Parts: sequence; structure tokens; C-alpha cells
Amino acid sequence: MRITSGSAKGRKLNVPKGNDIRPTTDKVRQAIFNILLSYDLPVNANIIDMFCGSGALGLEGLSRGASHAILIDRDTATAKDNAQDLGFADQTTILRKDATKIGTRPETMPQADLVFADPPYNKDLLVPSLTALKDGGWLTDDAVIIAETEKQFDWPQVAGFTLQDRRLYGDCRIHILTTE
Repeated sequence: MRITSGSAKGRKLNVPKGNDIRPTTDKVRQAIFNILLSYDLPVNANIIDMFCGSGALGLEGLSRGASHAILIDRDTATAKDNAQDLGFADQTTILRKDATKIGTRPETMPQADLVFADPPYNKDLLVPSLTALKDGGWLTDDAVIIAETEKQFDWPQVAGFTLQDRRLYGDCRIHILTTE
């Protein structure tokens, strides 16, 4: 797995070990960032990468010009190592937390313009984690959320979020949401 574009293009990423690990492929990651070109995101966006694993999506965003990434997972060792190896340690905040219980955003942390959410499949974690972000004040009023799910998942009507688009890539479905 590698960073696909920007200042760290071609740099290798370590992946957490385990049978339940399912990193976003380089191809899907590149497609996600191509989709994001059509959204009016700030050049120096602030990112949250939930269920970050290796931190690939947040670190890819930093490589492409984002100013800060908050990487959230229950096991953050690999993401922390990758941020360090790529020279992005000063631009990342690592939170070892349950994303569904993120709580209120500290004043010292920026709100997110862009969120990547790639929860384990078939665990019903996506909606509670996004709701926790919204309720905790972690999102800007016009945030864009990219959620990766199993292909059978249909985004339900959830207060505070609007489904803008969805795409199918093999066994995964990408949902593009905005905050209301």
C-alpha cells in the first residue's frame, strides 16, 4: 500500500496485522480523491479519519495539501508510525478511542471539513460514529463525509446528513454525504 499522490506520492504505508483488517485499496483511495475534486473543500482542509487503521486516507489527504488530520482508532500504533515515517507527525492528532463514543471536541482541535469513515463491515458502527461526531461538534457546517461500507449497505435517512452520491467498487460501496 502506498500514498498515491502529492508530496508523499509513492511512499509505502505499513498495514496493521490481523485477519479482520481490510485496508482501502490504492485504486479506491484514488477514486475517492478524484470524486472529492468536485466538492468545494478548502485547500488546507482539516480531516478526520475514523477507524483509520493505517491512517492511509488521512495521510493521503495531508500528502495532497490538507493542513491537519485527526486519526481515530482503537489501535493507533500503525497510523502513528506511518505519520512519523511520512513526516506528517506535526500535522496529525492521534486519538485512541471508540469512534462511537468520541465525545465533545476539545477547543484546541479543529472542526473537520472532510471525514473518512471506514468501519469494520457488518458491525453497525457507521451511523453511531457519524452521529457522535455531529453531536460532539467535530464537523463544520458544510463537511463532506466519505463512508466506505460493504456493498449491501444502504445509507438510511439520518438527521443531520444528506446522501449526495454512492459508488460501487468491487465488494465495497462508497457513500458521499454532506452535513445539513
